[in-house]
Amino acid sequence: MAYIWNPKMMGSGMAACIPQKGKCPNNCEECFFQSGRGYLEPLETNTPNMPHVAVGKNLVIRVNDGNDSNYQKLLVLQATRRYPLKFFNTSIPNLNFPAPVVLTVNPGAMTDIDAHLICNPPPNLMFVRFRTNTWNLDLAKSVVSFYSDRGVPIVLTFMAYANLPQPKACGDYQWRKRTMNTYYAISYESWKEIMHQHRNNLSVYSCSGPDVALCRHCGNCLREYWATRERMWRSVNHLGQPFKEQ
Repeated sequence: MAYIWNPKMMGSGMAACIPQKGKCPNNCEECFFQSGRGYLEPLETNTPNMPHVAVGKNLVIRVNDGNDSNYQKLLVLQATRRYPLKFFNTSIPNLNFPAPVVLTVNPGAMTDIDAHLICNPPPNLMFVRFRTNTWNLDLAKSVVSFYSDRGVPIVLTFMAYANLPQPKACGDYQWRKRTMNTYYAISYESWKEIMHQHRNNLSVYSCSGPDVALCRHCGNCLREYWATRERMWRSVNHLGQPFKEQ
């Protein structure tokens, strides 16, 4: 099967891969991967979606830009051994991976009410991803405080909605096209106000911006990937062991 590039990631220095077939069992609402409008539709036909090994030797591989790296984990680990530069993505707080990992802390039904809080983050935790909207900002502040106190970067990923679930927030959102599809996406003024609340915290970043959704204009993943690789290397060196990704 021919590899299909994620259009959001073109020109970013990264490529995506999904080792599993079909939908993700987590079934998070508003997930682009299985919304029916994602770039890999139909999923049963176009997954797994794995780049050629030559791609993986030259670009950083984002494992599971859709689906979850803790689902069919053995399959995921085996299928990605061919890629020397990679990081995993999951919304399940099991971070036992042989490379950097990004954790979405408020997936699915947790989005507006709760978050995974890991008291002793391992060295391979690359950053936590917080699904952000204009009505879960108190939770966002708690998550930011918790993880920044532990030296973990927080990336605010601003949600976009096919149908806005909070009509009272309609003034904070605009109906506009992002990468491929049109959504209710956060306005520039609302985005700026939220980011201003965290202006003095160097651990907080925005996933791209309100008017630009492309990874090549962001850089968060590449910056934190290499910072995490260094942190992992220093950690194992203290034990007198060489660092080697599996």
